[in-house]
Amino acid sequence: MSLPIRTLLLVATTALMVITLYLVYFWVPTEQVMGVVQRIFYFHVPLATGAFLGYTIIFVASIVYLVRPSARWDAVAHASAEVGLLFTTLMLLSGVLWSKPVWGIWWDWSPRLTTSLILWFIYVGYLMLRAYAPRGSRGARYAAVLGVIGFVDVPIIYLSTRLWRDVHPVQMVGPGAEVGALDPSMETTLLIAIVTFIVLFSYLVVERYRLRRAEEETERMQLAYGQR
Repeated sequence: MSLPIRTLLLVATTALMVITLYLVYFWVPTEQVMGVVQRIFYFHVPLATGAFLGYTIIFVASIVYLVRPSARWDAVAHASAEVGLLFTTLMLLSGVLWSKPVWGIWWDWSPRLTTSLILWFIYVGYLMLRAYAPRGSRGARYAAVLGVIGFVDVPIIYLSTRLWRDVHPVQMVGPGAEVGALDPSMETTLLIAIVTFIVLFSYLVVERYRLRRAEEETERMQLAYGQR
């Protein structure tokens, strides 16, 4: 992307993050049962949303790469995997920090937690495959196949609270959400936080994509220089 678009993403991310932090800590009311710790909710859910967005991009980019191989689509998948795994890691850590004071334990092997951890391992494996697989198109194909297969776990996580008994609440915002599940101010804050983290995710993926393309160009130049 051009510098103005990247700058716009950075400015938008900064402005939205300031607004989100203000809403979370100064505007939205404190939840009556869980107290202050419930504010982790406004980071935990947006992180999960960003992570799922990343894995969806990997899924689409991998399919396109398998149909019509292109270094650009491979780089998009690679960048999205790195940022998506970062978001997933932060999602799991924030969930652990939230779980201890609310449920009394750091970790509960509930369906959503277990499938989320499985997703984390899948994409750790994805990045390990990218690191150790053969360079070039063959390694990219291996990664693309894993990117498509690994996405199967995403809808399972999303539906886990409906398919099995789970300590996690069902969906609170968007289509299918329970009516009145959240106070209007809480819902507004959550939606703004989700937009904020989606913009942050987009900015990080764009920057990582540019770096990945620069790495590929450097490798080509080194290879060409070594063959002289």
